[in-house]
Amino acid sequence: MRVLLIKTSSLGDVVHTLPALTDAARAIPGIKFDWAVEEGFAEIPTWHPAVGKVIPVAIRRWRKNVWQTIKSGEWRRFKQSMRAEKYDLVIDAQGLLKSAWLTRYVKAPVAGLDKDSAREPLAARFYSRRLAVARGQHAVERVRQLFALALGYDLPQTQGSYGLDIDRLVELPRPYPYVVFLHGTTWESKHWPELYWRQLTERMGQFGVVVKLPWGNPAEKARAERIASGLRNALVLPKLNLGGMGKVLAGAQACVAVDTGLGHLAAALDVPTISLLGPTNPVLTGAYGKGQVHLASDFPCAPCMQKQCTYPPTAEDARRFDLKREQPLCFTRLNPERVASHLSTLLAEEPR
Repeated sequence: MRVLLIKTSSLGDVVHTLPALTDAARAIPGIKFDWAVEEGFAEIPTWHPAVGKVIPVAIRRWRKNVWQTIKSGEWRRFKQSMRAEKYDLVIDAQGLLKSAWLTRYVKAPVAGLDKDSAREPLAARFYSRRLAVARGQHAVERVRQLFALALGYDLPQTQGSYGLDIDRLVELPRPYPYVVFLHGTTWESKHWPELYWRQLTERMGQFGVVVKLPWGNPAEKARAERIASGLRNALVLPKLNLGGMGKVLAGAQACVAVDTGLGHLAAALDVPTISLLGPTNPVLTGAYGKGQVHLASDFPCAPCMQKQCTYPPTAEDARRFDLKREQPLCFTRLNPERVASHLSTLLAEEPR
């Protein structure tokens, strides 16, 4: 059986789809998936043994220059790639209009979420099979249920397995133990205060623990350099592609992460990770897998699910906290002392 999977972005969403592939491969021997995914994340599907061909999509880039995309022939070549194979089924695991639109270029039955389950209800109009999957569940479990319904097998009652070939990423023997601090994220409200990252790095230095700080853009690089400034145990990494980042994560003893796609990738690579969540809900999108620790703020307005913090500090807040360096205030409930305690426990367990 050959299935075309459409799950284009984001990094976290792509990672959340992997356990469903593992379920399907175990339930249906010989099944193969081709995967249409954003070009920036195209390496991840190649790490899963159930994936055959990866079809890169560049919706984000194409939107910026539609005419050039058509003129260059890139759009034509993409459609040819979508039509090159004969598929038994197409699964749109994204549930958005942009992903549903791509199903038009494949001559095969299309399964996707029904209008009450999809993030964008109009997307369901493109599907020949509309499947109901309850909201309010973790994203991984929703995709696993979608696949089980679409492909007709019983959903395993065990925790999902990412099924990645981790050995191909790990550098053996490991040169020295280290932890990775994933400090970069998209929403302003999801950033753990830079002051806290600095203090946590200092604490790790007291125990002789090396901290690696990756970055993906100039602002993140500048933050990493400020965190590491003058600290002998802190190492700012060079800019890495996704494959290089995967190797760094796979070799780590542990990670500390804000709510970011790389945190989900660390979970997929079985790296013990502490996820720091202020405005977002770990029940729906927390890092999924073994060895995952979720520290969620119990601040009165958390989780607010807002990209910008709108909480008005009180006079008591001004007395207790540094309002310039300890923002958003919901993260004051997840201070460096608390995080260091959990990280020490992870590092005291059997080394990876």
